[in-house]
Amino acid sequence: MEYVLHTIPPIVSAESEILILGTMPSPKSREQAFYYAHPQNRFWAALARALDEPAPTTNEEKTALLLRHRLALWDVLAACEIARASDASIKNPVLNDIPALIASSRIFRVLCTGATAARLYTRLVFPQTKIPCEILPSPSAANARIRLEELAREYRRVIVQCNTVGI
Repeated sequence: MEYVLHTIPPIVSAESEILILGTMPSPKSREQAFYYAHPQNRFWAALARALDEPAPTTNEEKTALLLRHRLALWDVLAACEIARASDASIKNPVLNDIPALIASSRIFRVLCTGATAARLYTRLVFPQTKIPCEILPSPSAANARIRLEELAREYRRVIVQCNTVGI
């Protein structure tokens, strides 16, 4: 177990309408100072397919993809004790200031990439924001039971549903 601080800033603009939340950056993401940086994580590939876009390769392309679609990206936790990248091992969670992030944008929907992010958000953040979250399947390679195509299809369904509701 190690105590980890979240040092990656959120990707958000004043026009962001949908916030995608993970739990805590993985060791690889912390090392590279960018979200979903592990080469086996399927977040960027699934999101790009869901949005009918080419898969981004640089951090600048990833950021542009999010902002072009009015998406914001952050994590529920600012700090915690965690064993490597195991969400199941999280102890002593400290929250990011998600209500302030939401207040600085047009965010009206929250999506969580996995059950742990959703559980933490629902229990600790929802009482302040009053925005319920929808759970996206985890893009982690550890979630191998869901193929990339299925993951992209679910991301598309949820994001399109969110965009339709917001119109």
